[in-house]
This record gives sequence, structure tokens and C-alpha cells, in this order.
Amino acid sequence: MKEVLQKFISSSGYCSRRKAEELIRQGKVFVNGEKASLGMRVDEDDKVKVGKEEIRNKKEKIYVKLNKPAGYTCTNRKFRQEKNVFDLIDMEARLFVVGRLDKNSRGLLLLTNDGDMAERMTHPRYGHEKEYLLKAEGLYKDFDIKKMIASCRRGFDVEEIGMVKMEKIEYLGTGRFRVILCQGKKRQIRRMFEKFGLGIEDLKRIRINTLELSGLSEGKWAYLTEKEKKDLMSNM
Repeated sequence: MKEVLQKFISSSGYCSRRKAEELIRQGKVFVNGEKASLGMRVDEDDKVKVGKEEIRNKKEKIYVKLNKPAGYTCTNRKFRQEKNVFDLIDMEARLFVVGRLDKNSRGLLLLTNDGDMAERMTHPRYGHEKEYLLKAEGLYKDFDIKKMIASCRRGFDVEEIGMVKMEKIEYLGTGRFRVILCQGKKRQIRRMFEKFGLGIEDLKRIRINTLELSGLSEGKWAYLTEKEKKDLMSNM
């Protein structure tokens, strides 16, 4: 059965559906030797290439959670003298990260070759929660925490990434906060705290939607259990 080209590419685990659409628009996707167009339909008998790499579909779906240490990047590209989260996973399958963490942040990552699931987990319209614990630095004696919390909940504009807000933010004392986002803009929490003159000493993600970090040591990974997969899928 034929399916839309961008869905075929994402289902292979090569990239998300949005990224596949972008590659098609850029003229980097070819079907049977001809430049592809958005919306065209293909099946297993068609020869689909992104650049020089052939895309093969119907791979076994893999879902992995990883407790990322600080100091590791979340890109599929590897650079010399740069530690990468894929160095922590002994697996030949090509995976990509669902909702990256910046190099200095740590905690829960979800990795998969299921492009459709990745699309639903990361697209803003689905509003999936991501929960973080953090330690701020720069809080002075008379800092107005209530005013900051109210502003973060209302939302405000941040240069380069636009309007941002926090679904929930709770002060836990001694510079510690619990934050829940339904957005996922680049370095969002750090940039929002910078607006109030605060740095972040430590930032750790502990939950993505229904998936929790608990029980996984730093630097370790595990396949999702059937229950974890079922809970994630039912909440997408």
C-alpha cells in the first residue's frame, strides 16, 4: 500500500515528518531517480533516497530512555572532542532524540526510530508536558519570586525564540524550582531565567509526558517497558 512520502521517510526512522517535509522542499529527496515533491505517494517497491542515502522502511520500532549526564550533546552529528549521547548507547539502529536537552543539562531523554511518534511528541499543538528540576543562581535577599513566577506563567517574548511561557513553576526553596513546559524552544528555561538576571546551576528533566526518569542511573539507558510504551501512545 502506498503512503505519503514524508510519512514513509519518518516511519523508516531517518528523521521526523516535519524534517522530511523540509528535505523534500529543499530538493534533497529523490524517488526512482526523480526529484520528489510534497504529497507524492510511495511504497516498498519505490527507491527513495535522501541525498545519496537510500531509505528503507518498515524497521522494527525501537523506544529507549536515557539518563543523560551533563556535558553530552544530543545531535546525530559527531564532532571531535565532543561527547555525544549516542556514545552511551550500544546499538546499531539509527535513532534520533525526541526533545533534546542542551549540553549542560541532564536527565531524561527519549530516543526512537519511530518518526510518527517523535512528531506527535514534539509538535507544539499536542502540548505534551516536560517536567524539570533546577537550581538557580543569582537570587538575592529581596528577589521577588512571586512576581517572577507570575510573569513566567503569563509568558513573555524572548529574542530569537519568540513568545514563551511555563505551564507551571513552583519555588521549592534554597534556589530550587520545579518547572513544567508544554513548549520546547531552544534553551527556553535558561533564557527565561536570564530575563530576571538569574543563571542556572543545574537543570534536570525528570519526565516527558507519562515517561519518568525514576530508577535509571545517570549515563544508563533502557528499552521502554510495554506499559511505558502503552502509556505514552495513549496520551499522544
